[in-house]
Amino acid sequence: MIRHALALCLAFWPMTGTAQDAPEIGYAILGFDDLNGWAQDDHHSALDVFRNTCHDFDDPDWRTLCHVAHEAKNARDFFELFFRPVLISDGAEDALFTGYFEPELDGSPVRTTRYRYPVYSMPPEARTNRPWLTRRDILTSGVMENRGLEIAWVDDPVELFFLQIQGSGRIRFPDGRTLRVGYGGFNGHRYRSVGQEMVRRGIYESHQVSADVIKSWVRRNPGEGRELLFHNNGYVFFREVSEVPSDKGPLGAMNRSITAMRSIAVDPKYTPLGAPVWIEKAGKAPLNRLMIAQDTGSAIKGAQRADVFVGTGDQAGRIAGRMKDPGRMVVLMPIQRAYALLPEWAE
Repeated sequence: MIRHALALCLAFWPMTGTAQDAPEIGYAILGFDDLNGWAQDDHHSALDVFRNTCHDFDDPDWRTLCHVAHEAKNARDFFELFFRPVLISDGAEDALFTGYFEPELDGSPVRTTRYRYPVYSMPPEARTNRPWLTRRDILTSGVMENRGLEIAWVDDPVELFFLQIQGSGRIRFPDGRTLRVGYGGFNGHRYRSVGQEMVRRGIYESHQVSADVIKSWVRRNPGEGRELLFHNNGYVFFREVSEVPSDKGPLGAMNRSITAMRSIAVDPKYTPLGAPVWIEKAGKAPLNRLMIAQDTGSAIKGAQRADVFVGTGDQAGRIAGRMKDPGRMVVLMPIQRAYALLPEWAE
C-alpha cells in the first residue's frame, strides 16, 4: 500500500452511500464492557498518541475533547466519559488487519559502484499529467536522468521497491548519517500486487507469499524478478523529511509522527483521522489495544480494514510482513456524534 496518498478527512461520516451500488453503512453502539481486554490496556499510552494529533481537528466537538485530553489525569476515565464505542459495518468482507513499517536502507548521497539505484523526487510534469509514465517507462526510458531528481542512491533495487510500498523510510549513509524520506507523490497508476501476480503465474500458493518470499525470489531470479516488479505500474516518488527528529516515528497522513503499535492506517471514508480505534486482532499473535487512526493507505479500504504501524527496521518488517489477521475494529466517537449516527436519532 502507498501511504499519505489520500486527502485529510477528519469528520466526514456518510450515513448511506450515494451511488446506487454503494454498500449500506451500519452503526452499532457498544459498551466498553463489550471490548475484549479493554480494562487491561495501557490507556495512558493511547492518550499520549491521541494528544499528538487531536489539535488538528477542525470539528468543534473533537477540538473540545482535545482540550479536555490535555487536562485529563486518568486516561481510562477520559475515554469512557467522553466517548462511545461504535462498530461500523459496510457490508463488505470481514475485518482484516495487516502491518506496515518504516524500512531502513543502505545508501549514499552520491552514486557509486555499490549505490547505484536512485531514490527520486517527483518531476513537475508527473503532477499535471495523470496518469503519467508507468514504472517500466520511468526506470528504462531515461526520462529521469540528468535532472537532479535523485535524493539519494541505494544498493538494493528490491528494498527500494518495498520502500515505495511502505511510502517512507530511512537511508543510512556510510558515514553514519541517516536520511529520512517520505511520500512525495506517485505517477497516477494504481498499485498492482506482485504477490498476487506470483500466485497467478503459479510460482507460489497464496498462503506462501510474503514480503520476504518475494524479495528472495526476485534476487534469485534477477531477470524474471525485474519483470515481475514491472507488473506494478505504480511508482512512488519521495521527499526529504528533515522536520522529524530521529527518535520519532515517520510522518503519517496527518503530517505528524506516528507511533509503533499505537498508530494505524484506516479508510477515512469510515474512520476520522485522529480518532481512537479499539482493535481486536486474532491470529497467532492476538492483539487487543486502543490505537489512534493517524494514517491512510491506497489499499486500506472498508470500515473494518486497518494497517498497524509496527515500527522501524528489519525486525519490524518481519513482524509486519506476517500480519494478516481477522478480528474487529471499533471506533471511539464523541458521545453526541455516536448517537447522531443512529437512524432513530438522525431523523
